[in-house]
Amino acid sequence: MNQTIIHNNKKIRFTDHGQGNVMVLLHGFLGSLHVWDDFSRELITHFRVIAIDLPGHGGSDVIEDANMESLTGMVKAVLDSLQISSCLVTGHSMGGYVALQFARQYPQMLRGLCLFHSHASADTEEAKENRRRTINIVQLNHDGFVRQFIPDLFAETNLMRLTTTINRLQEVAAGVSVDGIVASLEAMRGRSGAIELLQNIQIPVLFIAGKEDSRISVQKIMSQALLPSHAEVLMLSDVGHMGFAEAPEKTLPVLRDFAARTFAFKSEEKA
Repeated sequence: MNQTIIHNNKKIRFTDHGQGNVMVLLHGFLGSLHVWDDFSRELITHFRVIAIDLPGHGGSDVIEDANMESLTGMVKAVLDSLQISSCLVTGHSMGGYVALQFARQYPQMLRGLCLFHSHASADTEEAKENRRRTINIVQLNHDGFVRQFIPDLFAETNLMRLTTTINRLQEVAAGVSVDGIVASLEAMRGRSGAIELLQNIQIPVLFIAGKEDSRISVQKIMSQALLPSHAEVLMLSDVGHMGFAEAPEKTLPVLRDFAARTFAFKSEEKA
């Protein structure tokens, strides 16, 4: 069941299911909390799972002049409303950027971190220019942009097999307004890098990467996975940027087991 809170006069939609240690799921650009539905059904048998619509996506309001700090503040507001003080955060793509910012702002709350097709680098100047161009395209042709964007995230070998899934994700993406898309692009464009954070982080970090990811190179993921004191990597063949949809039979068990080990390790440490 969807729930909402109001934070700084903005509505935030989320779901809260299961019991026990808390896992927070953050979707990526043009997603919604419902992209995690299949994962949530399994994970709630082991954990308390909080899935959140990021600003401008799903049922959450757009934040004008959004940045990673304000997006992270909305995540924190949801957790505060539920009196949650400790969690593991999983972020897909843009959600990973929010997860890293959460680690920066609220390290005392974080038990573990999963970067699901995400990374800690700031945008290069070329990437910033690409986001500027994307904003122009979206403002001219929102529907055309959405139709093209989602299939491009998948490995080419998966396009025919996952037609139904891609269509469903396109419907989710089509619900994100021009203002929501622009605000998210500006927030990503302006984000700070988190390389130093990864170098100093004291919690386990799981990187999930696709060898056919057109957005993030394998080399970038592998180089960043060397930075934390405890890091694990799941490298997926024949997978692009959407491993939760392209290979759930591989990604879901790895995420579940990583979370179980992380929570068990912290519990033993406190005992």
